[in-house]
Amino acid sequence: MISHSYPLSGNSENAQWIYRLTDGQMNYASLGLNGFFIISGFFIYRSFARSGSAWEFMKKRVLRIFPGLFIVLLLSVLMVPLVYEGNIPLLQNWEWYTYLPYNLSLYGFQGVVSGVFDGNFYHAINGSLWTIRYEFTLYLCIAVFFLFRRNKRTIQLCLLLVSLGMLWGYTFFREVLGPLSIFRLLGYNVLNLGTFFVLGSLLATFELERWVHWGFVLVLLVLLGISVYLDLYDVAKHILFTPLVLMLGFLTLPRVSKFGKWGDSSYGIYIYSFPIQQVLVHYFKPSAIILMLCSVPLSMLFGYLSWHLVEKRALIFKTKSFSKLYGKWLNLV
Repeated sequence: MISHSYPLSGNSENAQWIYRLTDGQMNYASLGLNGFFIISGFFIYRSFARSGSAWEFMKKRVLRIFPGLFIVLLLSVLMVPLVYEGNIPLLQNWEWYTYLPYNLSLYGFQGVVSGVFDGNFYHAINGSLWTIRYEFTLYLCIAVFFLFRRNKRTIQLCLLLVSLGMLWGYTFFREVLGPLSIFRLLGYNVLNLGTFFVLGSLLATFELERWVHWGFVLVLLVLLGISVYLDLYDVAKHILFTPLVLMLGFLTLPRVSKFGKWGDSSYGIYIYSFPIQQVLVHYFKPSAIILMLCSVPLSMLFGYLSWHLVEKRALIFKTKSFSKLYGKWLNLV
């Protein structure tokens, strides 16, 4: 969200202090996105290990993603008439009708409705949603392990070989494979984000939390700093950043460790922050700093509302069958 505040307000991402400090090797968005796929890979594997079947596993994944996504897309569609400035009447704009179903399909991603935010520096309504199709594809890949789920060593070997293969492809062939696209999945993103996810899953099989120690964290930080200094961060980031993010997550930090006691706002912040920022830019044209100060609390508010009103309620289906809940609803009626 902080990283998006720069381009959405008309500023260059080069203005980020971390971008200048690392000579362009890092920016806030890449750190956040890479960290997300690391954490996701770790806990999605844990969800796989706890699930009794592929159906149960995928049901949990669908319930975690689609209810919140549907509501934010619906609200975006309802918001369009308030900001529409197109040359044709809105009711004749086919993109308005396709925005929700295309994005809900994940692989039919549609970022723009012509006439909406055309005066903004970026025209997408919700530019953050492009990553969901990569995330969901990786869920499907993890589900394949149900074919031999009782053999943990085989799973570990598969994850190790896949991660090595993806690292090899990212390091030596990304210029060739990067532009290729299958089902709207860009090769570069599959190799980059997918490697973080797979390594996160691999570390989950070895129960990384048992090895967490401040000493390891300091060593990883030093090695990461050296890689940046030697301009080798892009080569070393998957190996160093993955365990560092997970270890930092398992360390107990005063106040920060209790941040989630009010609910899990993370997904809601992710899906609401971009359209909130676009609306603020549309009406007020704020600077990058003002956009941050306004959009962060608003996005956190919508994140918590999304969790308590939508996501949390949808997750009751994880442990209950649809037929039983439907029957209970009929009885109430």
